[in-house]
Amino acid sequence: MESPRSKPRPRKPPPQNPIEAAVRSWYFSSVSSPQPRLDELVAQAPKRWTVYEPMVLLPAGSFGAPAWRRLLSSGSLGERADGLWIQILAEISKRTGGTATTLTHLAVNEGIPAALHRSAAEERDRGGENEINDGRALDDNILRNPTGLRILHGDFGPASSSSSSSSSSSSSSDATPGPDDDDLERALWVSTRQNGIFQTWAPRWTMFSRGNIKEKARLLDFHGSNRTATATLENDDAWAVDLYAGIGYFTFSYAKLGMRVMCWELNPWSVEGLRRGARGNGWSVRVVKEENELALPMRELVSGGERIIVFLEDNKHAARRIEELSSPNILHVNCGLLPTSEASWKDAWDMAVRSESDETWLHLHENVGAADIDGRAKEIEQYFLDLAHEKSSQRTAHVDHTELVKTFAPGVWHCVFDLHTTRSSSIT
Repeated sequence: MESPRSKPRPRKPPPQNPIEAAVRSWYFSSVSSPQPRLDELVAQAPKRWTVYEPMVLLPAGSFGAPAWRRLLSSGSLGERADGLWIQILAEISKRTGGTATTLTHLAVNEGIPAALHRSAAEERDRGGENEINDGRALDDNILRNPTGLRILHGDFGPASSSSSSSSSSSSSSDATPGPDDDDLERALWVSTRQNGIFQTWAPRWTMFSRGNIKEKARLLDFHGSNRTATATLENDDAWAVDLYAGIGYFTFSYAKLGMRVMCWELNPWSVEGLRRGARGNGWSVRVVKEENELALPMRELVSGGERIIVFLEDNKHAARRIEELSSPNILHVNCGLLPTSEASWKDAWDMAVRSESDETWLHLHENVGAADIDGRAKEIEQYFLDLAHEKSSQRTAHVDHTELVKTFAPGVWHCVFDLHTTRSSSIT
């Protein structure tokens, strides 16, 4: 006779998806008609989510299927939809180990506008017809505002900036009017940690790319794992330059490595996120945005010793400002704009040439078709060799590595080309 102990224990059923649990609970309490069927609603409900405390972000298309659209637009039942959103927040809060009130805001990320999915080659073929200012932004959405955010529940702050119609305090003609203190206070600020680095942003005003985590981690280990990188970070005068800073995506990686960072960003909401994020990580930060500050000599602007100095202005001023510093020790220049950062490459090269460091790395971001990556690397290398020849520069350049960060669209990769520039007595 078989011992009861030898019988295998039944496996516990997997935990129910919290969104499914919320849908079922809400359905039984709110839907009196058998149409639509519960199983149809569950099948068309989202299965995934991302938490950026205190917000839950659902993937594109969530609750947009035909059955859901009909249900949520039907009279009094549609008015009860808020109960569903609250239930979803409560269920996900339980799953994440918090209380039912931990997560308070719900939205759908309808994705990056289709125009941003064009490849770099397509942008070049278009001849820059949508270029803004000097071409540093190759899309109409120059500030990368989150135009696809669909708010379901919670107060995300004002839908427009109080000062949007007022003149900017910046002396630069390309400055963007920014939020006032009341706007900043009333806005919802969410946060996350990636690679141990705290980041925060206002989702109504600023995009966040979770997929950049791999590239951030690579930069953090750059001087440890890259055999070609001979420059050390022991000197406290080492600088990095970030020409498209955003909320500090890559700026913070350089800061964590111990470098000081000069960075440029046009979106005032992103600059505020960067400022808050820097403080949250314990780094000193100076924001240069007022007319009287922008007119100060660079020596004075960097003399305070802050880890991060961010300029709220177009990065077309960056090369000129860095030229004022004579020979700064610049180890990295990050050009992180998609679909291509090509318009800033000449300025990035000028910064490398001016650097007192024997080597400077340029990190050049582009969207490239999978079949064109090797060819694009050769084109980039030749572009910089030609620059060196034209200016009789005592530097040479080589694309040392191409990092495939993530797929951006079918057949298109977000690539980072690591251009290694070194002093050389002869340019070939």
